Amino acid sequence: MGAELLVPEQAGADDVVLAWEGEDVLAVRLPQLSESLDHILAAMERRHGMPLAELDRKSKQEVVRILEARGAFSVRHGVETVAGALGVSRFTVYNYLNRETALNREKAPKSG
Repeated sequence: MGAELLVPEQAGADDVVLAWEGEDVLAVRLPQLSESLDHILAAMERRHGMPLAELDRKSKQEVVRILEARGAFSVRHGVETVAGALGVSRFTVYNYLNRETALNREKAPKSG
């Protein structure tokens, strides 16, 4: 998802340095999570063959479910970004998330 390879000497504090037999051989710079969210949204649009805002409600709910599973809402302003892409309000995205949580609770085996 857009990672960059570097020589170890160029590695910054947030980069991952890979070692082989005790010697640093490569550094990997991962993209910012917010950039990854943009990539994920673009990939979902390609998959659906249309802008996400044009999807029906059920499809938008499925998009939100997938994005939640991929950690999209742990990104700062993730809800706002997703809401904009879906053409809905933040409130609607939260409703979709709450709906999914409620459905998962209903499916969970009851203890007792």
